[in-house]
Amino acid sequence: MSETFEEFKNSFSYGSRADMNFKFLKSLSPEEAADFFQQLLWKLADAYDSGNWTPVVEHVQQWQAKAYAGPTTWQYEERPLTPLAKPLSEAHIGLITSTGHFVEGQDPQPFGVADMTQEEAIRRIDEFLRAEPTLTEIPVETPREKLRARHGGYDVRGVQADPNVALPLERLRELEAEGVIGSFHPVAWSFVGACSQMRLLRRTGPAWVQMWKEAGLDAAVLVPV
Repeated sequence: MSETFEEFKNSFSYGSRADMNFKFLKSLSPEEAADFFQQLLWKLADAYDSGNWTPVVEHVQQWQAKAYAGPTTWQYEERPLTPLAKPLSEAHIGLITSTGHFVEGQDPQPFGVADMTQEEAIRRIDEFLRAEPTLTEIPVETPREKLRARHGGYDVRGVQADPNVALPLERLRELEAEGVIGSFHPVAWSFVGACSQMRLLRRTGPAWVQMWKEAGLDAAVLVPV
């Protein structure tokens, strides 16, 4: 099956090659993406000879910044900063992520599919992007070996190796023990952020916010991917 260069560069964003490090390629024009790859190959060749890989990393970071500095599709209404009504050391804090985490044995079964694999989630990313998000509850004492992540929009290997990079349950429990935060809500929440953004903004999100208010949260740590 043939593939155009446009399709190739876009496949790193919610596609067959989904990769958070190179998701930015979709925001580049074909000409810009070609320049990025040409310069990347030059720097890879230099690094192979010199053993210095720093210029390769810096090259990717510079192009990430360039791509994300452009105009965005989504425009959000601004709201005034809402200060905490109490010191952080007295606040009840929740954790909310868009990382697609769930507890083993409590699979949300997207589209009614039991035990959907990460590979299938990637293939069906267009369906996820049109679907209403589903919120999963994760008890904060859940052992890391019982945590699962499935999300067609990013490479989940990092969070599988260490859930705290995107689901910082252990770090927040430590902050609670140290008295930095008053208390950590006993349940965290996660959903697949690659979902219908209009439904999230207009219907699902406001309903969740009301639920979190009723749960007594003073503030929440938000971890988007």
